[in-house]
Order: sequence, then structure tokens, then C-alpha cells
Amino acid sequence: MLVQVVKSKIHRVKVTNADLNYIGSITIDEDLMDAAGIIEGERVQIVNNNNGERLETYAIPGPRRSGEITLNGAAARRVQKGDVLILIVYAFMELEEAKKFKPQLVFPNEENNLLE
Repeated sequence: MLVQVVKSKIHRVKVTNADLNYIGSITIDEDLMDAAGIIEGERVQIVNNNNGERLETYAIPGPRRSGEITLNGAAARRVQKGDVLILIVYAFMELEEAKKFKPQLVFPNEENNLLE
């Protein structure tokens, strides 16, 4: 049996931009993606601490050391610049593997979204 568990989480990042006129996705500083083990195109759940919204989209890499967190396309309507988000990625694995698995938890600087 496969179970779905949290693979990684980027905790409390601020939205740097919302671009309605983009095809879709969330742009994430590539340093944050690497730290969390998120790959380009991977499904990401977004939890907005400011308004309670939850949505899903896919990740695209942003410039390294930029702190960029941009919601693109329709998702841009669900956030405002400065909103605090939690980004969560899940994985399927066998039950016994899941019991031992430890997710990658990333806690960037809350002011600039950079790793310290």
C-alpha cells in the first residue's frame, strides 16, 4: 500500500509578486527549491497564512539568492504581495518507508526569504 506524506516544506515565506498575466505556477528562488528538494514542475500546495486560502500549482525556479516567491496566473488572485505562505510538497511511498521518512523542512529568513 502507498501512503501520501509530506516530502518537504518551506515555512513562512513572503509573497514578493503576483503576476496575473502569466500562464500559471509559482516561481520559487532556486536556492529554496534545492533546500527543500523541490524540482521544476513538481506539484506544490500553497497555504496562505493571511487569508486561509489553500491552492495547488507547480513550481518553476526563480533566480538564486533573489528570495523570489511569485504566484502566477489565476493563483495571483489568491495572494497579495507580502502575504506569508507555507509551501508543501507531498510524496507517495510504501507504508514502512513512510514510517521512517523525515521530510526536508526549510525555514528561510522571514524578512527576505533567503537561506542564512
